[in-house]
Amino acid sequence: MTVPRPRGLAADADWVGTAAEALPDDADSILIGRIWDPSGDGPSPVTVRDGEVIDISHRFPTVRDICELPDPAATVAGLDGPRVGDFGEILANTGAATRDPNRPWLLAPVDLQALKAAGVTFPISMIERVIEERARGDLALAADIRHRMLADVGVDLHSLEAGSPEADRLKSLLVAEGMWSQYLEVGIGPDAEIFTKGQILSAVGTAVPVGVLAASTWNNPEPEVTLIVQSSGRIVGATLGNDVNLRDIEGRSALLLPLAKDNNASCALGPLIRLFDDRFGMDRVRELKVRLEVRGVDGFHLEAVSEMTQMSRDPEELVRQLIGPHHHYPDGAALMLGTMFAPIQDRDRPGEGFTHKVDDVVRISCPALGTLVNRVRHAEECEPWHFGVRDLMGNLVRRGLL
Repeated sequence: MTVPRPRGLAADADWVGTAAEALPDDADSILIGRIWDPSGDGPSPVTVRDGEVIDISHRFPTVRDICELPDPAATVAGLDGPRVGDFGEILANTGAATRDPNRPWLLAPVDLQALKAAGVTFPISMIERVIEERARGDLALAADIRHRMLADVGVDLHSLEAGSPEADRLKSLLVAEGMWSQYLEVGIGPDAEIFTKGQILSAVGTAVPVGVLAASTWNNPEPEVTLIVQSSGRIVGATLGNDVNLRDIEGRSALLLPLAKDNNASCALGPLIRLFDDRFGMDRVRELKVRLEVRGVDGFHLEAVSEMTQMSRDPEELVRQLIGPHHHYPDGAALMLGTMFAPIQDRDRPGEGFTHKVDDVVRISCPALGTLVNRVRHAEECEPWHFGVRDLMGNLVRRGLL
């Protein structure tokens, strides 16, 4: 396999952060992930314990196999295996401008799971989607629509529950005002928007570039909690995600959603999956606050917070709409839960809001899950996705793991 190396990054890797930042603040967290193992020329599932990375591929050749267990956390807590190295050193090699191909580096923590995402799950982001659709990529028009729409609505969007009588009344009001939108329908109607974010094995991890198309002039990060879901529909863990979005392209037409969402390095997950146990489960997930920080080489600095308590749909409801009698995922799924981040802070000119620039550093963090860090590049310049399911199966067979 061609060694994937970061392209065009600064000589130092300070932007990647430290192991202490990347890992959850709870020392008892049960963590799994993936590394590229140069000795086997392929990926290996690992657990991270006391800052040490431990290879568990001899027991479970894929992360999918771990996540399908009756009690993944209990099983992983009792596993041992060969020590791969110090997590901080592997993280540093992952983000190095010139990676040492003879030493391991981090990958996205999922493998065979379907990459899915829920959109418009926060009322604030719903309003932004309605605006971008009506503006059709015109930033100045978007600012004018935003001002008029929020004045017309006049309700507390933070407490709105999708599918409720209150939501139905709001939808009727906006429709009567000529503001019907497909985003309005999925934002507060009975059915959620759940789409395919990327192809299996195409996600990137922490400390590597994320990609936006060079043709896009209005785009943003989407900091999200991502649930790890078994084929049965049971939720067994969580990680952080960046559902990179091209607002101008999606705003032109919802039929362009695949072009707006699925590109080289446009789905970032990690750094690791925290498995559910008696200290961390859905009750904790529902209370999480996900922080976003963007720093640009032009001196631009943006900070925002997504509070899971302000979602218009419960995460377990989203999972039920993803997996059930109507649809099955035999290898499970990683489901990104959406964001309340509304990128309206002006970057260049008043009224034009935020858009990425090349070399922006994006940090998505949460004490319970760690920090996912990526640097923005054009998708055309990011390392192409070339290690697919057939490559994985062949590699595991050659290594005697399958």
